[in-house]
Amino acid sequence: MIRIESLQKQFGDKTAVDIPELYIHQGEMIGLVGNNGAGKTTLFRLMLDLIKATKGEVHYVSEDNEPTFDINPAQSEDWKNFTGAYIDEGFLIDFLTPDEFFDFVGKTCDMDQEAIEEEKSKFEDFCNGEIFGQKKLIRDLSAGNKQKIGIIAALFNHPKIVLLDEPFNFLDPSSQIKLKRILKAYHEQTGATVIVNSHNLQHTIDISSRILLLEHGSIIKDKDNKDGNAAEELLDYFKIEA
Repeated sequence: MIRIESLQKQFGDKTAVDIPELYIHQGEMIGLVGNNGAGKTTLFRLMLDLIKATKGEVHYVSEDNEPTFDINPAQSEDWKNFTGAYIDEGFLIDFLTPDEFFDFVGKTCDMDQEAIEEEKSKFEDFCNGEIFGQKKLIRDLSAGNKQKIGIIAALFNHPKIVLLDEPFNFLDPSSQIKLKRILKAYHEQTGATVIVNSHNLQHTIDISSRILLLEHGSIIKDKDNKDGNAAEELLDYFKIEA
């Protein structure tokens, strides 16, 4: 479970995030939506200890069927053992080829070469022959292929918590559809908590069991979406005709 308490982040006079309380349970598929400046990426950065909170805390807490733990990422590195994330190109090592990068990711997760190759093979269709086995450095790849590499790396060691910031960005339509299938299948097979921040409202509605709507750093709606029943209210909020 992820527990957020009295979390605030201020940049000067601007409050970017202000969440008094939020609980995300193990196994939920969360969609995080909101207009530009709503605080979505800042919230992710707080959850990943990439920036320090002005006030409040984030905790990763065990559920009943797990070994007991209560980890504050600002105070311990242990949360990294079960968390995968991709926010932007800064998460990549762009002077490596994709294969070198995945070798590095796998070995940091104590995977042998056979396991690394097996994991890569699961994403062959998603990569469309443009990533594995190529000699180009990551920095020379298209934005879409860099995006794919970051997403695959976030899932590579089967983390129990996954955070993806705008994962549909830069992907062509067929790759977006494949990604939706990948995320749904990953969630079903692993029981992981998956949190996706996206401006693509329809894709978010399609994959999420619960949707959090942010405005000016605060959660203004927390909607169950197991049957897609949040769609009408969200479309109305964003002034989109169904």
